[in-house]
Amino acid sequence: MYDFVVIGGGIAGISAGARLSHLGTVCVLEAEDALAYHASGRSAAMFEEAYGAPSVIALNQASRAYHEQENGGVLSPRGLMIVGGPGQEDALARDLVTMKMEPISTRDALDLVPILNPDTLVGAGYHAEAWDIDTDRLIQNFAREVRANGAVQTGAKVTMITRTPSRWEVETTKGDFAGKTLVNAAGAWVDEVAKLAGIPPIGIQPYRRSMARIPAPGGLDVSRWPMFMGAAESWYAKPDAGALIVSPEEEDPMEPQDAWADDMVLAEGLARYEAMVTKPVTRMISNWAGLRSFAPDRNLVLGPAPEDRSFIWCAGQGGYGFQTSPAASQLLADLVAGRAPEIEAATVEKIVPDRFT
Repeated sequence: MYDFVVIGGGIAGISAGARLSHLGTVCVLEAEDALAYHASGRSAAMFEEAYGAPSVIALNQASRAYHEQENGGVLSPRGLMIVGGPGQEDALARDLVTMKMEPISTRDALDLVPILNPDTLVGAGYHAEAWDIDTDRLIQNFAREVRANGAVQTGAKVTMITRTPSRWEVETTKGDFAGKTLVNAAGAWVDEVAKLAGIPPIGIQPYRRSMARIPAPGGLDVSRWPMFMGAAESWYAKPDAGALIVSPEEEDPMEPQDAWADDMVLAEGLARYEAMVTKPVTRMISNWAGLRSFAPDRNLVLGPAPEDRSFIWCAGQGGYGFQTSPAASQLLADLVAGRAPEIEAATVEKIVPDRFT
């Protein structure tokens, strides 16, 4: 029997398992044949401190040192630019305040991303304080930490959960596992896992976000371009392995599933992107979609369930799972251990599951 059984092997579950492995033995169960298959495997992989709700920003800020330094760090420079088209002047102004960016000239914007269309560009802002995250390295760093005091079991889809007086018994397609404490880090499926465990669901809602990979526009070298996005999160584009990833940034509610991109949504998003650049999209290399899961109040859900303190929520990461993972997992471990968290109390109150009672 383990001290902790963690359901879910995305960034939420594997980071939680790593932190909890210093409190006792851990087993991380992942339904797929590899870690980080669903939302974690389809992330934009950016670290941007000013992105998210206030509680998310606090977790971002508390995570930065870990991302920069732990095991040699996982960040590399990228930068972020927001651009506005006709009629988006007010939205752009709000975004620049929110993201703590300074306006830049059209010439400076074109120096950063030469395919921008000066005829449709009404304004832009930029800062260098945004980084690519080596997500695979981060996942493997946490996985090694788990394995030092436990195990990672892939291909283990949970089929039944039973609560006994002394432990949680979890039946899976790879056998049975038992733990004194159960950690629910199942991403889009967290409410389904809660129901299996006899715990009231929170109302976590998954939302689809689609992405298309397109060839580098005009055959240009995009490696030094920043991530650039439309005002009001209307689309984004990000260099990736010599190509561009373009997302419509849609947020369509979905049931938990292995998501796929919607052709019409992709077409509309690519059209919004094309309206701001001089190089049309001639083909897609590939496309995909992921589910970003949010609690009703858009804050993460971390800590023991009020109905049973041996059931731990690790949910609602939305699109912030990777960038918040060091601080979020540490906060979860602190709450489980009964330690005073480093995050300020007002932020913790917005994150713990007790807020729903």
